[in-house]
Amino acid sequence: MKDFGAVKVKSMASLELKNIRKVYDNKFTAVDDFNLVVNDKEFIVFVGPSGCGKSTTLRMIAGLEEISSGELYIGGRLVNSIAPKDRDIAMVFQNYALYPHMTVYENMAFALKLRKLPKAEIERRVLEAAEILGITEYLQRKPKALSGGQRQRVAIGRAIVREPKVFLMDEPLSNLDAKLRNQMRAEIIKLRHRIDTTFIYVTHDQTEAMTLGDRIVIMKDGFIQQIGTPQEVFNHPVNLFVAGFIGSPQMNFFDAELVKNGGKYTARIGGADFALSAAQQDALSSADAGEQKMILGIRPEHISLCRADSDEPHINAAVDVCEMMGSSMHLHVTAGDKDVVLVLQTVDLPVEKRAGFDYGEQISFTFDPELAHLFSSETENNLI
Repeated sequence: MKDFGAVKVKSMASLELKNIRKVYDNKFTAVDDFNLVVNDKEFIVFVGPSGCGKSTTLRMIAGLEEISSGELYIGGRLVNSIAPKDRDIAMVFQNYALYPHMTVYENMAFALKLRKLPKAEIERRVLEAAEILGITEYLQRKPKALSGGQRQRVAIGRAIVREPKVFLMDEPLSNLDAKLRNQMRAEIIKLRHRIDTTFIYVTHDQTEAMTLGDRIVIMKDGFIQQIGTPQEVFNHPVNLFVAGFIGSPQMNFFDAELVKNGGKYTARIGGADFALSAAQQDALSSADAGEQKMILGIRPEHISLCRADSDEPHINAAVDVCEMMGSSMHLHVTAGDKDVVLVLQTVDLPVEKRAGFDYGEQISFTFDPELAHLFSSETENNLI
């Protein structure tokens, strides 16, 4: 055993999922060709819309769902046919799953009693976990006397005391209100450093994914779309789905054309031609990209206002909604037939506009094309 501050944990384990597939009896394929290596002590987040297969994948790792085909290794051991209780994992569920007739202490100690651990060892583990989670004063209460956040702490504590190789968390914060969800997210980040083990976390909330994960696995319709660090998937989305899913507010998309003149590429939106950067030029040239219709993506925070008579390429729009957010303003506009969102820093605006824009007001905006993302209209893959 190794000692990490207040908590003792076992030697860590990596995970490997090879060509994992889940097909139900009705022939529905929930997960297909899932390949992933999770390193020791890594915090991996599965994220995607409802029905994308992220929870099904987590349940296969836990042994709660049978794997239709493929191989799952935990710590180098093939565990496809190993019972959940023998996989040395602990799972935290969305609905807490606490025993209502037991106290907090009894809930946390239950699995250890089943394993017939000495009473002193059980007490040590429960008290240490309760101390970490700030629930020591609630140990003699029943779950019904606790708030949602306190119940979730108990559920996490029940997992901690088992000292597993891997923690699995299935949307543990989705039942909490926004403020409590933010608090618990911070608690999980601190917890991760306290117990220093491997986490696999499932969420549909991309903010949770971005703030918690060392790496993010983005899923859609049972398939992995992209695996990368939060910055990698934010800065370099591989396709249109990832670009639209990661980031809040969502990336803006424009119907555009990739135009080539004198060996140089330009992005044309309506009548405006945006000259692409040297790096973009090199990437497109290396891929031998031809002139084509494409989708140009630009994040709301990368758009800036400009004068209607500006010489730089720009797009004209009409204001629909102005949302004051304190230090920033979210401006919803219509440009042609597209809804576009701009995130503007209030201090950067002219004094007379810091109180907001009027409905129907005409504006013009531009952006640095180096920050734009170019996607094929045909395949939806990133052209760069």
